[in-house]
Amino acid sequence: MRYYRALFHAWGPQHWWPAETRFEVIVGAYLTQNTAWTNVELALANLRQAGLLSVQGIRTVPVRKLERLIRPSGYFRQKAARLKMFVAYLDEKYAGSLDKLFSQPTDKLRVELLGLNGIGPETADSILLYAGNHPVFVVDAYTRRILERHEILPANADYEEIRQLFERALEPAVQQQAHKPASEPQLAAGFRGAAHPPSAMSTAERTALVQVYNEMHGLIVGIGKHYCKKSEPQCDECPLQRFLPGV
Repeated sequence: MRYYRALFHAWGPQHWWPAETRFEVIVGAYLTQNTAWTNVELALANLRQAGLLSVQGIRTVPVRKLERLIRPSGYFRQKAARLKMFVAYLDEKYAGSLDKLFSQPTDKLRVELLGLNGIGPETADSILLYAGNHPVFVVDAYTRRILERHEILPANADYEEIRQLFERALEPAVQQQAHKPASEPQLAAGFRGAAHPPSAMSTAERTALVQVYNEMHGLIVGIGKHYCKKSEPQCDECPLQRFLPGV
């Protein structure tokens, strides 16, 4: 909670996930596996330009053409097949409706998503949180690195242990209204973590708890990208420096 308050007070809303539709979030969650977000943006731009960034578009596009369009994201054959499988799953179980999909209970839907080829916990939780507005926290490599360096949990801790830790710790932020934005002067003082420009999905209506999980994940990405780097971490300049053991 202290980490969250410190980062959000300094950087404010991160506007995750940068997308115009729920389906764009889902496609992005698949494409970002094992690649940088800049590469995903190129692949999404190709799909958008071709008019295929929709359930109907992925359903009808020939797989070879889909592979060409998403090639910038890497592992394009594998990812094309998985996108096709997701749409087939959506059609078979929910008549192609994202509304029906995301109306399912969180635990039930999470089990279903984890049963799909190519969806691990991080991808499933990204889809649930950012596309479906389900209250689940997304754990990524940045999260593990920060936890290890701050001696909270080892980097190889179980995904579920980390997720539940964050969810228990952050839930009180809703009651404490710890998710109020930083003031404009604070935001202007420097970069804002890993913030994106506002988008239709980042500004969509959601519950306060979902918003807190959303913001915390984005704030952690900001720390990982700018300070808690894999090599040569910038601890002395990091906003979380005062929380390091021994400081």
